[in-house]
Amino acid sequence: MKSRRLRPTTGKHNEHMRKHYIAFVHKDPNSDYGVSFPDFPGAIASARSLDEALERAGEVLALHVEDMAEDGEPIPPPSGFAEVIKDNPDTLTVLVPFPLARTVQRGTVQRK
Repeated sequence: MKSRRLRPTTGKHNEHMRKHYIAFVHKDPNSDYGVSFPDFPGAIASARSLDEALERAGEVLALHVEDMAEDGEPIPPPSGFAEVIKDNPDTLTVLVPFPLARTVQRGTVQRK
């Protein structure tokens, strides 16, 4: 079987791809699960179960980015795993998809 070489995407196609942001999962004894985003300080979700915390993390990410866009703040590109893990080697790290239902462009939020 011949191997296929994947090419990086650029231009318009890349703009429409789904983005994922890195999130840290926190859990102390006798506490809920917490999820925070290194790219968005202050954006935090919590819940009793890990699945619910991750679901809420997607909602928190959407609202946080929407607020930033409405305030005219730039939306940071997702950090890379290498740089984030280097400073947090023992933290459970997950990817949270950037919501496709809303598109942020030039400081405004456009709802589909």
